[in-house]
Amino acid sequence: METATDFDKLGLHRGQVVQELGWDDDADENLRQQVMDTVDGDLIEDADDAVDVVWLWLRGDDGDVADGLVDAIRDLSDDGFVILLTPKVGRPGTVDPSDLSEGAATAGMVLTSTHNVSDDWQAHKVVRPKGSRR
Repeated sequence: METATDFDKLGLHRGQVVQELGWDDDADENLRQQVMDTVDGDLIEDADDAVDVVWLWLRGDDGDVADGLVDAIRDLSDDGFVILLTPKVGRPGTVDPSDLSEGAATAGMVLTSTHNVSDDWQAHKVVRPKGSRR
């Protein structure tokens, strides 16, 4: 039996539309490619319609977590989710875990899980609370 990797636990699958926000030179290109391979499509920057997933790169000096999440959910479908990527502890730009949970709550979202997805980045799955609508 094959064991799921942390990346597999993010909930990405073929056919999803993924909007990428916060890309910069330090973004993990192998991780980006893994997302594109999984959904069998390109990451989009500007959405014409609601997207299934927002892939948000966020570093400690990028600003407030809540502000980043509010921007991220602008184009998110009602049942979509955000994958918030932050540098791992000890890497430049690390975001304090308390800022993540507080920022999610302030944005009206819920932080559900955290996964190690690369050497330098961790992914936090952020969803709307059950029963809420946009």
